[in-house]
Amino acid sequence: MTLSAEMLALQKEIEEYAREFGLSYPPVHFEMLDYRLINQVAAYDGFPARYPHWRFGMEYVRLSKSYAYGLHRIYEMVINTEPCYAYLLASNMPIDQKLVMAHVYGHADFFKNNLWFAHTNRKMLDEMANHAGRVRRHVERHGQEVVEDFIDACLSLDNLIDIQAAGIRRRPLLEPADEEDKTPTVRKLRAKDYMDPFINPPEFLAAQQRLLQAEQEQQKHFPAEPERDALLFLLEHAPLENWQRDVLDIVREEAYYFAPQAQTKIMNEGWASYVHTHLMTERALLPSELIDYADHHSGTVAIQPGHINPYKIGLELYRNIEDRWNRGAFGPEYEACEDVQARRTWDTLAGLGRAKVFEVRRIYNDVGFIDEFLTEEFCREQQLFTFEYNQTTEEYEIASREFQDIKRRLLFQLTNFGHPLIDIVDANYENRGELFLVHRYEGIDLDVPYAQDTLKNLYTLWTRPVHIETELEEGGKLLLSHGPNGSSKHTP
Repeated sequence: MTLSAEMLALQKEIEEYAREFGLSYPPVHFEMLDYRLINQVAAYDGFPARYPHWRFGMEYVRLSKSYAYGLHRIYEMVINTEPCYAYLLASNMPIDQKLVMAHVYGHADFFKNNLWFAHTNRKMLDEMANHAGRVRRHVERHGQEVVEDFIDACLSLDNLIDIQAAGIRRRPLLEPADEEDKTPTVRKLRAKDYMDPFINPPEFLAAQQRLLQAEQEQQKHFPAEPERDALLFLLEHAPLENWQRDVLDIVREEAYYFAPQAQTKIMNEGWASYVHTHLMTERALLPSELIDYADHHSGTVAIQPGHINPYKIGLELYRNIEDRWNRGAFGPEYEACEDVQARRTWDTLAGLGRAKVFEVRRIYNDVGFIDEFLTEEFCREQQLFTFEYNQTTEEYEIASREFQDIKRRLLFQLTNFGHPLIDIVDANYENRGELFLVHRYEGIDLDVPYAQDTLKNLYTLWTRPVHIETELEEGGKLLLSHGPNGSSKHTP
């Protein structure tokens, strides 16, 4: 449903405020949807057309029931394309629509300017529709159950990608082959020309040459370096049919499209909240709308027990950065100051806050954002803490209020989206064509049942036994395997 004349005028007003605030964004198209349609679009991750799969139907049912019981309400959705498309809920009040529009312009600015989105496909709306058509053709040819089962296996592996691929080259560059250096050659014994056929028989030299080449092939390690992007490796080397390779390519492409959004969840939502607070309170808010705005904004940034609210922590960190850089509370002199009162009242009238937050939203992702700007003073002001489950009381309790513990826990949850780091290190394990992976241990044991299910799906694609080696917290190593006879585990 297109916007009414009233909503179009409101969009024009908010867009003017956003431009004056210094935002830069692609064109933004708003669509008005009722709660049924917005739940349907949300089930497809914001895209109106996706490939057919049962998980989208399940997500729609979950969202519909949650909305019916008043457990959630979708105020807005925006997708990272050019132009940006955003959806408004038709039943929202005018003040909600105004707030949502301001929030959406913050997202659009972030999508365009943040470096972690520089490599994303801005025409993904069309690409998703193409993916849907390709999968439907495979379903018509091979059957829905066969294709869906294979999609299930691929989706269970969609976190085995290299989220740093855009900035880090892990594969060695291909060098020109130097036949003299690379190809082994049998050394001939010195002999006169008339004696050479007897001293160096051609048949013997050819046999020795074949042995040398076979030995060199055995010494080659495949892959040459650990492979972080498992989906790419499977695309290149797994014995897949053409339609299976196409489906895996679709899953991988969509995984890389959504990866920057997961890498910048705190920054993205925090930036959109930072923008809408300024646009609303400084320009767009009418006196009669103040109470409704405060009520809805406070609900957005409310503390969620047991969870990280990206809106809250992102917004407060941006405000903290702006305040610190306005006061000049940064740099060697400030860091060297040990007087608590002097640090609290520090003010050099630097006035660099607004420029700094715009710079931060351009450069960082969540890991860098937290690592660089989460300070002990900020944790104290926001009353942050870590918590653990107490087996005795069967309740969650505060575990620590120490700054280093809080920061370490946050960074651990954000690094690689909290998923384990897995590398493919050998695709010819024990010279049997089996796949061998290694879990990069970082202090937490691998979830064995989850890992065994993952190995099962890897086996579906690789069609040969697969293994993963991991370290244990109490010491030693554990080898998990899956083959034609099922799963197994043992300590090497």
